[in-house]
Amino acid sequence: MKNKLLKLLLIAQTIIILVYTIMAFKNEGAGLLAIFLSDIRSFTWNGQFNLDFSAYLLLSGLWIMWRNKCNPFSILVGLTASILGIIVFAPYLLYLLWKEQGDLRKVMIGSR
Repeated sequence: MKNKLLKLLLIAQTIIILVYTIMAFKNEGAGLLAIFLSDIRSFTWNGQFNLDFSAYLLLSGLWIMWRNKCNPFSILVGLTASILGIIVFAPYLLYLLWKEQGDLRKVMIGSR
């Protein structure tokens, strides 16, 4: 099986972050955006991390859109991945690994 370690990593990341997200929601409610933006405005290390993380999320979403030539579905998936992060991005990469039969070049650039 091609890229077995990568696939296991993506599965583990998805499960761990999904469980953590559920627990955080259960413990603190749905106030993530207010906390997230407050941290960014604070000019602290938490804010720096959140801003840096936001840049990664934006790039991952833009890559999804670019890879699929900005078709409507890729815009939807890209925007969703930009908001939900690895919970969407890792399963998307797993799907691409399956679809492209483990060919990382095709996974990364699609039909370009």
